[in-house]
Amino acid sequence: MNLKTLSNGDYAVFFIYFIIVASYGWWVYKRKHNADATSKDYFLAEGSLTWWAIGASLIASNISAEQFIGTSGSAFKMGLAISTYEWMAAITLIIVAVFFIPVYLKNKIFTMPQFLHQRYNGTVAMIMAIFWLLLYIVVNLMSILYLGALAISGISGLDIHLCIWLLAIFSAVITLGGMKVIGYTDVIQVAVLILGGLMASYLALTLLSEKEGTTGLLNGFKILHSEATDHFHMIFKKDNPNYMDLPGLSVLIGGMWITNLNYWGCNQYITQRALGANLKTARGGILFAAFLKLLMPVIVVLPGIAAYLLYQKGMFHQEMASSSGVLDPNKAYPSLLNLLPTGLKGLSFAALTAAIVASLAGKANSIATIFTLDIYKKAINPEATDKKLVNLGKISVLVALLLGILLSELIGKALMGEGKQGFQYIQEYTGFVSPGIFAMFILGFFWKKATSNAALFATVGGFIFSCFFKLCPRFIDLSFLSPYGFSKLALQDDKVTQLYEIPFLDRMGFVFIICVIGMYIISKIDQARGVTTNGLEIESSMFKTSRGFLAGALIVTGIVVALYSIFW
Repeated sequence: MNLKTLSNGDYAVFFIYFIIVASYGWWVYKRKHNADATSKDYFLAEGSLTWWAIGASLIASNISAEQFIGTSGSAFKMGLAISTYEWMAAITLIIVAVFFIPVYLKNKIFTMPQFLHQRYNGTVAMIMAIFWLLLYIVVNLMSILYLGALAISGISGLDIHLCIWLLAIFSAVITLGGMKVIGYTDVIQVAVLILGGLMASYLALTLLSEKEGTTGLLNGFKILHSEATDHFHMIFKKDNPNYMDLPGLSVLIGGMWITNLNYWGCNQYITQRALGANLKTARGGILFAAFLKLLMPVIVVLPGIAAYLLYQKGMFHQEMASSSGVLDPNKAYPSLLNLLPTGLKGLSFAALTAAIVASLAGKANSIATIFTLDIYKKAINPEATDKKLVNLGKISVLVALLLGILLSELIGKALMGEGKQGFQYIQEYTGFVSPGIFAMFILGFFWKKATSNAALFATVGGFIFSCFFKLCPRFIDLSFLSPYGFSKLALQDDKVTQLYEIPFLDRMGFVFIICVIGMYIISKIDQARGVTTNGLEIESSMFKTSRGFLAGALIVTGIVVALYSIFW
């Protein structure tokens, strides 16, 4: 039997899913569509998303190919520790709901460049709008398309180039309906992807138990925990080969916070879901997303660890080899799904497609929002009508997806293929801009004296310092720093040399500190020169929460603390 083939029954299940999502999206569009809809209504679904739709859309946009494929691949290689991105995100979402969202909503901020324009000036906003567009297209959109197509191809046997085009077309259909369609169809997408992920975990654990002559999920987990003990640690020591990706306590007190707070709090792609709602609804949706985040390792990490143990027991050797014969961790999840029976395989295929399409749709909508509202309307045609902006937004969606397709075809394999971890690629290269962006936002929020010149330093300087710390080990001997948290790598060029390279999460922490210090100094100099700043409307009462939200936040926090205590 050819494992890389979907049966007629699998295709039937998939097309039923496609018809349900498309029909529901069309119904939402027709029921809630207004011929005279404003651009804000199209891009943000102003006032029409419920708390459960916001929470589901946040997770659907976040859990995509980089999670199902990339995170499972990282779990195959490094184990449960990769769950730190999920469990730390649950705490981060609570922080964003309490401190970030009230500021955005109180000041009627609907895009991230708008915040920068209002707090600093138009120059900072325009630079960052262009920066974000490049980041979203070159890193995020391309990686989602490539990794998603890699997975779809691995399960269906279809050509990877055809899969890239089909995913882009499917997501375009969803995206062109606007944020309302995306938000409400994401509820179905999340339900399907959670169900499919749970089935993959069920299959993996039952396979393990059967191989040992027992039955049941619990026995499968016991076998997994006992025979893959090295894959059940959250905090790595320096002698761990994966230390460069997750450097010890930095995941708790270092750069991981910058990664998460920037992603969940300063990211148009994510915050857009909540910016069109009132504060109570937005906070409820974000708290719901935090609870869902706690479940994500069961769906995307556990299958990767199980695939690792099954691989050690002689399975998946052919399926997980790249075209050149190199072990490719990105193929762990598709290889596991190929073992599902007819029907269930089709549903899991639908779940994977749902995750990819939902994320693509959300990313394309955010790209269109930033280009249309923050670049075109601000710099090109300030007098543009709402109808023109909506039409331009739809064109921008198609152009962004086309660019994503071209980049995936040209450089996707070079950057993320041949045994590389796709998830780590996304995290590292996003990390070149995250420290400066987060420094600019956090000081802009809570320090009224931060100036536009200081923000420009963080924007440009943060990127330059990130590049410096990435490249400097090739020119500067950093071996004297090795006892203080730097990791030694043996890199082979023409000869074997010893280099001391900084883990990218530590690099992000160092760059963030430099950006904050630089912003402070520059702001003080500007203040002495009489430079004025644009403040935000902030009141202490904005940060008060309801008892229900507080209770939910404490439960989430307690669960995260317990999980780290158990798997330290």
